[in-house]
Amino acid sequence: MPQLEHIEAIEKRLWSAADTLRSNSNYASNEYFLPVMGLVFLRHAYSRYLMVKEKIEPNLPSRGGKTRALTKEDFSQQSAIFLRPNVQFDYLVALPDSADRARAIIEAMESIEKDYENLRGVLPKNEYQELDNQVLGQLLRTLNPDELKKVSGDVFGRIYEYFLTQFADQKAHDGGEFFTPVSLVSLIAHVLEPERGTVLDPACGSGGMFVQSARIVEEHGQSPTERLTFRGLEKNATTIRLAKMNLAVHGLEGDIQKAITYYEDPHELVGKVDYVMANPPFNVDEIDADKIKSDPRLPFGLPGVNKKEKVSNGNYVWISYFYSYLSEKGRAGFVMSSQASSAGGGEAKVRQKLIETGDVDAMIAIRSNFFYTRAVPCELWFLNRNKPKAHKDKVLMIDARNVYRKVTRKIYDFSPEQQKNLQAIVWLYRGETERYLELVSQYLGNVAEEAQACFELKDEMGQTAQPLPDYAEALKVLRKTLAPFLSSQPKTGSQVEVLKELEKETELFGQDIELFRKSVQKAAKQWEAAPDTNAALLKLTKEFEPIAEASRDLIKQTDLIYKLATRLIDTCENECKAKESDAWVSRDIIRARKVADEARHFAVEQLKQVRYFWKQTHWLTERFPEAKLREVAGLVKLVNIKEIEANDWSLTPGRYVGVAPEEVDEDFDFEETLREIHVELEDLNAEAVALAATIKRNFEELGV
Repeated sequence: MPQLEHIEAIEKRLWSAADTLRSNSNYASNEYFLPVMGLVFLRHAYSRYLMVKEKIEPNLPSRGGKTRALTKEDFSQQSAIFLRPNVQFDYLVALPDSADRARAIIEAMESIEKDYENLRGVLPKNEYQELDNQVLGQLLRTLNPDELKKVSGDVFGRIYEYFLTQFADQKAHDGGEFFTPVSLVSLIAHVLEPERGTVLDPACGSGGMFVQSARIVEEHGQSPTERLTFRGLEKNATTIRLAKMNLAVHGLEGDIQKAITYYEDPHELVGKVDYVMANPPFNVDEIDADKIKSDPRLPFGLPGVNKKEKVSNGNYVWISYFYSYLSEKGRAGFVMSSQASSAGGGEAKVRQKLIETGDVDAMIAIRSNFFYTRAVPCELWFLNRNKPKAHKDKVLMIDARNVYRKVTRKIYDFSPEQQKNLQAIVWLYRGETERYLELVSQYLGNVAEEAQACFELKDEMGQTAQPLPDYAEALKVLRKTLAPFLSSQPKTGSQVEVLKELEKETELFGQDIELFRKSVQKAAKQWEAAPDTNAALLKLTKEFEPIAEASRDLIKQTDLIYKLATRLIDTCENECKAKESDAWVSRDIIRARKVADEARHFAVEQLKQVRYFWKQTHWLTERFPEAKLREVAGLVKLVNIKEIEANDWSLTPGRYVGVAPEEVDEDFDFEETLREIHVELEDLNAEAVALAATIKRNFEELGV
């Protein structure tokens, strides 16, 4: 199983187990929220601690045969927390049922707060006294599965974010508004690419903008603690605790102040910030106009006041504040309601003044359902006080509403590659052609690598698997298991036609696998030899197309052969009375069939990766064949201010890029679509059950 799929399975299992414990206790989601996130914090910290410890220990200085002990500083330099023995997760998991687990966890939290002054009073402690000792033990064990100890990278960082996501979806705290989807935060951070200086988030929630900024710096091989300073504002005290935990677990520190940003500016950073990143509340209409009318953070004036002396809509208050915080070279990236880009009245006047500065850099339209708590579409705004002269009177418009993947029935996001493709458009806009070509080359390398992995790969556990050969072997075993019964049947039996078709397709499948293997070997050599020039990569994309097509055909063959084998079994049982024969060993046949089905699924998933990465390459090279930014209908256009003025100063990308031509989805999978419908139906059934339980509980509480 590929690592990403494996991690997603672990995430879902961990959440399901933790949520089951809550549903079997007397706690509501909002009561369970902090203690669970505290334990996820500890487990995440322990994961980073072990990873960093492994790097540090071999390089510790020794004197007289004695190695220096580990220190806090060793871990701070590697963006991790130093954990004393009683804080380490394995110690807590190993506590016997007779131990007071709540006390042990509280002491662990107090130990961390003692070592890290910025966490004093932040970590959950007393909340654990309310949890049953057995429940705590089960929760600790749930968050410590063996497979997580063997995977590489910041896996628990993903799981930490996944738990935040799930609690946001449940609206367990602050209506779920504390969390901005990782897809959007990551795209903002990668477009801004903070390098050095102050990062401000005036509506910082759980601190995701800070964490993603730090990751950008780490991706460039630098230390975020040395290069970035984090400042935040947040109105909710519990959310501030969550943000500080999120920062700390990544080895980061930030000055996050409790404040209502509309009226307060405790950091006093107007004109001093290098990067502003935010996802503020949308469409707020209760801001007191009198309190802010003289605020220096409103360089373009108030956007509009209603009869109650309230600002009609707070979107442009936020936008003005973000702009005012920027230094002369500062850049901003933020999420905003799609209403804002074309709003009229006083908001339109503020927008016009902002556009006339020449500092609006890019707009990216995002479809609905990217948020966990609201289904509205939004846009990502990017401001740049230091735009190059060539772009000063232009705005990059990207309509990404047709770029998404479906996570659940209600939630969409970007795949990592979809995000990179959007970033690539920004690179071309900035003239960073080499980065674009590197991405195309990387995708083609992925095609070759994933194709080779169809024959041999190592999973995250270090074990070798051979998806296609293993499937072929599983089919042989299944066929061998059926052989005793089949050989006992007359040559005119009802099983004969199905068997003939199965044998014919199996032979053809074997031949096609060998042809695919030869093509893959050739492709690997071609990729190694190809220079990273646009002409060479375009040529290679064309040459790799048959491999992508072959992988799709092999998927169809893989599924067909398994269906034929299943049909043969059904025919034998239903028409040949196989179960009455001693030659039919049902237990062995069921086992062999299950193994074949698992091998089929594994082979299909691996084959899909080949065409998937080729399609990413094709998506880019078809739209930007000269490795230069150009207008693409329905996707992107570089628009000048005169055109924007002619369109009522609108910054809505869809107004400029037009409509994309309708594409035929050659990879439409009818069976996969049916499976998705089935999953959607299961989701709806689960929601119905949960809703019925809530209604019943409410009636009981009312005494009805």
